[in-house]
Amino acid sequence: MPSVNKLYDNFKAKGLVVYLVDFREGAEVVKRVVRERGYTAPVLLDESGDMTGKAYGVWAPPTFYFLDREGRLVGRAIGPRNWDRPAAREFIQALLELGGKS
Repeated sequence: MPSVNKLYDNFKAKGLVVYLVDFREGAEVVKRVVRERGYTAPVLLDESGDMTGKAYGVWAPPTFYFLDREGRLVGRAIGPRNWDRPAAREFIQALLELGGKS
């Protein structure tokens, strides 16, 4: 997840919003992991996993959802990704530019 931190830190001033969602773990465990791993994006907690799994179909992390500025789902990726790659950064930049034209 270091590349998610870097992506968030680099693009948040341009409008990128990132929420990390942890599910099926207790608050104390999540707090410790966030501190140890140095996550910079806000972390949301779904202790039961009901919202994450049933409502959004996420059963295994990491799963990424991409929404435009209107809240419409425009993409999804399942599994680890290196967000430092040029193609990934170009994808995020394109989404941010597209969102500004609505």
